[in-house]
Amino acid sequence: MEQLDLNLLRVFDALLQDGSVTAAAERLHLSIPATSRALGRLRRAMNDPILVRAGRGMAPTPFALRTAPRVRSLLDEASALISADRELSPADLQRTFTIRINDGVAVTLVTVVVEAVAAVAPGVVLRFVAEGTESPEALRNGTIDLDIGAVDDLGPDLRSAPLYRERLIGVVRADVPLARRPTLAQLCRHPHVSASRRGRARGPLDDVLESAGLQRHVAAVVPTSVIAMHLVASSHYIGLVPERLVDLYGETLGVRAVPIPGGLPEVEVSMCWHARLDADPAQRWLRDTIREALA
Repeated sequence: MEQLDLNLLRVFDALLQDGSVTAAAERLHLSIPATSRALGRLRRAMNDPILVRAGRGMAPTPFALRTAPRVRSLLDEASALISADRELSPADLQRTFTIRINDGVAVTLVTVVVEAVAAVAPGVVLRFVAEGTESPEALRNGTIDLDIGAVDDLGPDLRSAPLYRERLIGVVRADVPLARRPTLAQLCRHPHVSASRRGRARGPLDDVLESAGLQRHVAAVVPTSVIAMHLVASSHYIGLVPERLVDLYGETLGVRAVPIPGGLPEVEVSMCWHARLDADPAQRWLRDTIREALA
């Protein structure tokens, strides 16, 4: 029976990331025959084809897809163990970090973070993925390195650090006849668009209106704040979006901010990671770089 070692697991990880023996060989600086032989050893050790032909390319098997996050987690832990006491050189770092983030945060954070990382670590790739699900299991199994957004209750194996506070504000097209500082009743005279990945029409504004005995009409529900901004820019709707989004793109889109009487609760945007990555120098460097870029 074939024995698995870290080198074989690295080949498995590269094959699953690239879906190609040739690309995996390039990533690992191995010859194509050596990588092909390693795939054969993996298939024998795991009793699974790992990759199968799909058209002109190759696709991972269901077993490989289930196993990939666990392998990535093991490799992260091994990397942290080996490099814990070494001094990190960002300029020499060759690594891909996967960061889960929602669109409202992404459009105001990604540019500044990518530029900060690229300035000192040109070999680093930041792979941003949409939320899809907020399950912490992706942090536990190594599918993602960081989760950036509003933090719910964390388990004892997860860590978090605040990045900044964000608040939602109203936004309308610049020429919509709405007072610069409208009352709640005036806000209710216009149709609203709700930005909710889960498809919810109700939001924090509804609680404010309900306490005042008022109700708004939500005419559209869209999955992201960016789509909400574009819909507002081409209609007479009112939307609620992150303030930073309006500051950056409001003028370009031809929309203006509308203060909400009484204000809406602020949201703390944080980054979360698994405890096993605490000691990894590269992970610490990434977290420090993001924090400093947003300071």
